[in-house]
This record gives sequence, C-alpha cells and structure tokens, in this order.
Amino acid sequence: MTIRRISTATAQASTAALQLDYLSSDHLASRSPSWWQNVLGVVGFEKLPNLGGARVPVTASMTPSLGMADSLCEVWRIAGPSIRLSNGATRRSQVHYRYCEDLLFGSITIDERLLESESALHGGAADGVIDAGALLRATEIAYHEIFGVLRETEHRYLIRVWNYLPEINREAGGDERYRHFNSARQLAFRNSGRATVGTVPAASALGSPPGSPISIYFLAARQPPKMIENPRQTSAYHYPPKFGRHSPIFSRACLLSESTGTNLFVSGTSSIVGHETIHHGDVAAQTRETIANIDALLDEANRLVGSARYSLDGLKFKVYVRQPSDLGAIERVLADSLRSEAPVVYLQADVCREDLLVEIEATGESDDQGTDARRQVGL
Repeated sequence: MTIRRISTATAQASTAALQLDYLSSDHLASRSPSWWQNVLGVVGFEKLPNLGGARVPVTASMTPSLGMADSLCEVWRIAGPSIRLSNGATRRSQVHYRYCEDLLFGSITIDERLLESESALHGGAADGVIDAGALLRATEIAYHEIFGVLRETEHRYLIRVWNYLPEINREAGGDERYRHFNSARQLAFRNSGRATVGTVPAASALGSPPGSPISIYFLAARQPPKMIENPRQTSAYHYPPKFGRHSPIFSRACLLSESTGTNLFVSGTSSIVGHETIHHGDVAAQTRETIANIDALLDEANRLVGSARYSLDGLKFKVYVRQPSDLGAIERVLADSLRSEAPVVYLQADVCREDLLVEIEATGESDDQGTDARRQVGL
C-alpha cells in the first residue's frame, strides 16, 4: 500500500471545508478537470454513475430514486487554502479512497454471492446458514479493510458510515440479516481495538434489492468528532437483547470538530422513542416523530457548541421510503416542517426494522460557517 504520509505532529485544526451536493451526472460530465481536483468521492443511487475518466472513488448505494431524475449523484468535495488531494494506491485492499491531510472518503463493495459459492463448495450447510455465513464474512472483510486503510493513512476517526446490504430484513440462518450484520460489525470493531460504545461514528444501515452487493462508504478524519446522543432515545449501542445478540454500533449524530463547511452528520433517524418503534402502520405520524427526533439532535448539537448554530433550515436530507406508495404522505409532512427549497433526496429502501416505514438522515453546516464554506467551493 502506497501512502503519502503526513506527520501528525504538525497536524493543525481542520482547514478543509467539506461540502455535500446532490448533482446530476450530466452536470458532473460538464465539469472541468480543475473542478474534479477537489472532489473526494461520488455516490450514485440506483447504479454506478458514468463519470468518464474522473479519477475519484465512485460507488452506489443500489437504492432506487423516487420522484427525481435517476441520474442524481451525491458528491463530496473539499476546499480550503492549499488543499491537496491524493488517491490511495493499493493492490491488497478493496477499498477505494481519496484524502487530504484532514479528511478521507472511501468506499468498498463486496458481492456476497461469491462468498456463498465458496461456502457451498466447502460445507454443504443449509442455504440459510450459508447465506448468513457469507454476510458475516463479507461484513468482517469490509470493516477489516476499512480499518486497515485508516491505520495506514492515519485518519483514525470514523465520522460517518453508510451501510447498504441486500434484503436487510430477510431471515437467514435463524435470524434477521440486519442482526447478523450487527454481530459481524461489532466483532470487526473489537478485533481492531475500537470502541463499541460512546465514541462510535454516526451511521445508517439500509436494505438494497436482492442480488446487490454489500456497499459501504464512509468519511474519516485525523481529529476526533464530537458524538451526539438523543435524550428522547436509548443509545443504539445500549439496545436490549430483544433487538439482537449484538447491538448496532453508531452514534445518533456527530460534529466534525473545529471544521468549516459540512460538519454535522445526523445518522439514519426513525420513529423510535426510547428503544421502541411508535406509530405502527402510520407513515405520516412516523415522519413527524422522525423530525421531532432530528430536532432533539439539533438541540443537543447547539448545546455542545454553546450557541444556536444548527437548525432544520440548514440541513440537507436523504429520505428512505419503504413503500413507494407512501411517498406522497411523507412529502406532505415534510412540506409542513421544512423550508420549500430544502434539499431533499427520496430513495426506496427497506429500513432496519420491519415496522419502520421511513428513515431520514441529514447533514448540515453551522449558520456562521455556511456562507464562507460555500464561497470557498465556488457555489
């Protein structure tokens, strides 16, 4: 693995302004080579976007879009004085990544079907057991390789992780696939000497269609973020055993310390109070409860920074809808809660609990930093 190392002894507070935008692939195709020099990575939704010869990490969540052009992409960029980006070069890792001194974007996809074939050749176990074993192994491999990259580049701190796995709610090997994923994720964290409570990244886990690969992408930093929990909810890593032998590993939100640009990351958030799902079968009520939970996280973020820097008006949203027929009801609720020009992307995906009909994640800039950050990236 070839890494351009930067001494941590000279690392300063972050000078890179992180920026998230949702742009069409046509818009991306028209950008100049100099514009691409500041791009950390690009995420397509239903499929990989065709970016021509752009040398940046490209991945896809495999989640179909709803109510918008299929070509929309999630683009992570940085800007700042004398910012230089480097691509990771490795023959041993499946992680594709790009980084500067402060920040790193990476992605990995693993096709479980290849691991299932290997398991079938060497075992002869029941199909469900093979399926569960392949998921466990794929998750362990993915996180082992992610942690390996972070050790090499010295971007130790995971900020935000997006996990997409096919058929997240289906039973395999006697348990739900999401619960198998949580077990493997926890094992990978422990094996890498990482905390499994408290100082864990913001994250989400959504279901993708059958036959999709496991797709994970992430942001990491050299400086630790500030983790945020929701006083209305039990921390996910303290869920009781009825939700699985191993709890999910994520914080409800986190703040990228002393950064400009996009620096607030709200994990996938749903209609959960305490540790229980509420408003069963009522998608409108679940959406309102989800916004109430995001509001509570914004209050906690403002308490941490000591001022009212964050509000719903400053967020960009990604909304996961279990049933496409519910889209209209969700849009009506959000129209009452959000400003009309709020950036909102709607995607079809299964949520980690079968009784949850909608999940919303968000990113944001603090009010006193957003204008400067947008000016730096030329928007």
